[in-house]
Amino acid sequence: MLTEELIELAKKVCKQKSEEQTIEVKAAHIDCPKRLYDTLSSFSNQDYGGILLFGLDERTDFQIVGIYDPQDLQKKVTEQCLQMEPPVRAVFSLAEIDGKSICAAEIPSLDISERPCYYRGAGRTKGAFIRVGDADLPMTDYELYSFESFRKHLHDDERVIERASLDMLDQDKLQDYVRQKSIERPGFSQLTLAQAQEMLNLTRNNIPTLASIMNFCIYPQGYFPQLAITAVVVPGTEIGDIDSDAARFIDNKRIEGTIPVMVEDALSFCKRNMKIRTIIDPDTGARRDKTEYPVDAIREAILNALIHRDYSIHTEGTPVQIDFFSDRLEIHSPGSLYGRMSVEQLGIAKPDLRNPALAVMAETLTSAEHRYSGIPTMRRTLREHGLPEPKFENRRNEFVVIFYNGAVPQEPTRQPVAERTLDTLEDFCRTPRSRNEIAEYLGVKTTFYAMQHYVKPLLECGTLAMTIPEKPKSRNQKYYTVSSS
Repeated sequence: MLTEELIELAKKVCKQKSEEQTIEVKAAHIDCPKRLYDTLSSFSNQDYGGILLFGLDERTDFQIVGIYDPQDLQKKVTEQCLQMEPPVRAVFSLAEIDGKSICAAEIPSLDISERPCYYRGAGRTKGAFIRVGDADLPMTDYELYSFESFRKHLHDDERVIERASLDMLDQDKLQDYVRQKSIERPGFSQLTLAQAQEMLNLTRNNIPTLASIMNFCIYPQGYFPQLAITAVVVPGTEIGDIDSDAARFIDNKRIEGTIPVMVEDALSFCKRNMKIRTIIDPDTGARRDKTEYPVDAIREAILNALIHRDYSIHTEGTPVQIDFFSDRLEIHSPGSLYGRMSVEQLGIAKPDLRNPALAVMAETLTSAEHRYSGIPTMRRTLREHGLPEPKFENRRNEFVVIFYNGAVPQEPTRQPVAERTLDTLEDFCRTPRSRNEIAEYLGVKTTFYAMQHYVKPLLECGTLAMTIPEKPKSRNQKYYTVSSS
């Protein structure tokens, strides 16, 4: 971090008088804080790492108090970093404000395959933390499992359901599916039915997988009561709002069945509860109905929620939730984004698949968009409908898609639209740009945020390069797009 960036960051924290998702403040004017392990863990376990900012005191309203000894502080912080598993490699920066020294320790993010980072003295289950707002919280068993399953390539849609049997599946639909896949793959003609079912992830040792239960079982909820959809219509903008008759819900329904059945039933529920306007063409006099939200966008969101949700034992008690509010539609899917995917990359980058067997089946059994085009379809149809782009929220242990039926409420955010950051930053940097120019272009408040969240990933993948690579922290440094050969 450049000296100017550190000073800018410290002044910003002083002004807003709060920590952030990626900023933790420590006084350190007397000695090095004794236990930094929780924060070292939580920063290492989130996608963009974080910064320990020493020299400000939260107890005195984030005033600059300075640090006791820059060299000793760095030494003791490093000692704590080395007690983490894997060891944390902090990058230190120093600056001075009004005659007082401050220090920043940048904590890099670990690749998801190396997470969780934890304090060795407490062990993996008690020493691993996650950042939620400005707090370090112990990881849940589910969060630990999520990292483990990704690292070991475990897919819960392929796990066998021991108490299930093949005779509880709809044999006609099952055989139709196998027959269709056999046509697509001529080599299947050499296999027995049992072998074909095994190859299609329908069974393991003649026992149905979760994927086959959710797509072909006569009644999947007999095995998994909560692998369903709950749908409600709320009379206001928040759960708990009531109408003039004191009713909390205008409509509510529990939707069960296989994934194809649930998709269609959920879509019917949404159609039933959407406002419909009749539009008359002034030239032809033709009438057409316009729904409150585009049906295709809703279908894709419901499909994604069912196909890409977490099906582990930790979340099988949580249904997909559809919430209609007066100003928006929310679709909640259990489980955060899987693998290396971030909200900014949705619909642009090819994602890691949490449920590959379910995804393949969905292409045949439903109208799921192929080749990761579901989210672009949502964006396109909402735009054609004259509505704002969908909002995606990757919350702790759930993923939420939000459609607004009017203007999106303004809220403080520093994250620009994904297409702009990822699609046009490269074009912007075809002329070498400084840190400040890039931050201004992206619409973010600090150069540090712009560098960490957007420039650094492009540098690492070779899309951008530095004009002065031998001096990465030069104040004259600029960044340019590397031309593809």
